[in-house]
Amino acid sequence: MSQIRTVLLTALLALAPLRAAAELSLIMVQQDGCPWCMKWNEEIGPIYPKTEEGKTAPLRRIDLHEPVPEDLTFKSKARLTPTFILVDDGMEIARLEGYPGEDFFWGMLDRMLDQAETGDGAPDEATKPEG
Repeated sequence: MSQIRTVLLTALLALAPLRAAAELSLIMVQQDGCPWCMKWNEEIGPIYPKTEEGKTAPLRRIDLHEPVPEDLTFKSKARLTPTFILVDDGMEIARLEGYPGEDFFWGMLDRMLDQAETGDGAPDEATKPEG
């Protein structure tokens, strides 16, 4: 029994740094009837979670017309759809307004992820918009 306890404790300690690591998410601000959102959903949506980018920054969708969830802080209010906002522990790091098409989306997302890695997103400047 003590061997099992030792193995479990060792496993928990090994996983502790993973829990302490920052959590990246890609927030997709969307609205009903948005043709560019639909295009993204067709071209990127099905494969995104299977990609390295999707594993690094899982997708979370929010509605443009709903209040920003309490766990998210953006530098400014999203005004058009789709808007993709990369967040680190809920704080905005970078954003992409609009959908530039499949060919450009991946490169722009990679730049955003690089910003998160290098700390160039200045999340301390973020503020929670009203509305």
